Amino acid sequence: MSNKTYAGIPEEYSGYKNAKVVILPVPYDGTSTWGKGADKGPQAFLDASENMEIYDLESDTEVHKHGIWLSQALNCDKNPEIMAQQVKAKAKKFYEDNKLFTMIGGEHSVSIGAIMASAEKFENLSVLQLDAHSDLRAEYEGTAYNHACALHWASKNTNLVQVGIRSMAIEEKEFVKKENVFFAEDIANRNNWQQEVIDKLGENVYLTIDLDYFDPSILPATGTPEPGGLTWYPSLELLKKLAQQKKIIGFDIVELAPDTAHPASNFLAAKLYYKILTYILEK
Repeated sequence: MSNKTYAGIPEEYSGYKNAKVVILPVPYDGTSTWGKGADKGPQAFLDASENMEIYDLESDTEVHKHGIWLSQALNCDKNPEIMAQQVKAKAKKFYEDNKLFTMIGGEHSVSIGAIMASAEKFENLSVLQLDAHSDLRAEYEGTAYNHACALHWASKNTNLVQVGIRSMAIEEKEFVKKENVFFAEDIANRNNWQQEVIDKLGENVYLTIDLDYFDPSILPATGTPEPGGLTWYPSLELLKKLAQQKKIIGFDIVELAPDTAHPASNFLAAKLYYKILTYILEK
């Protein structure tokens, strides 16, 4: 990837040693089963970020001054299990160096290794998944590291809370913990659901956002869009409250499949990332 620094920020804020935040781009799209293109997501995200204002109006801050180091993109093995181990090793290294680990996918399978590393580092980990799909299959197409299985390991080994779900396969029902799922149809037209989500979480939270969580009217450029998704401001309210009340130890944004007809999707992903960083670091 050609980007020297994240969002074109000055080099004084982009060195590894002093950066509070690292970004790992993971351009992997090895197991997706419908719309391809998530491997192009990290570059589209970075290009959009370079054209984004890095002053945040809401908080009157410039969060990049905390230091954001852009890693080289992961040279992903085609085998999804090996790729997951590559991600896990990278995340462990960044946690050891006391960085806020962030990752841009890529399809949702890239999150498996990151969640595994997070669970090793932080006891009693909660995982907050924003997604249209439950992604709870034990395995799919011969592997447990398929994008359709992205949260199965988390459901067994962490406190998983799912928000925005509106599509699943019948074989996933047995893995669903209903009291921890906020289905899109139940929250889309309701107020104050955000605090109910946060109350299900422990202190340390890994956040994973599949962009198909959003309604396709505001984010169409994703591999498997589903009608009936959530919108911008209610989602920001959730993320702001989350950052205020819990410790977000790492997060990822995945499944951007850029489409030249829908450049707004790239900018939503870029802005979403910057807002989350701002909520975490500018409390």
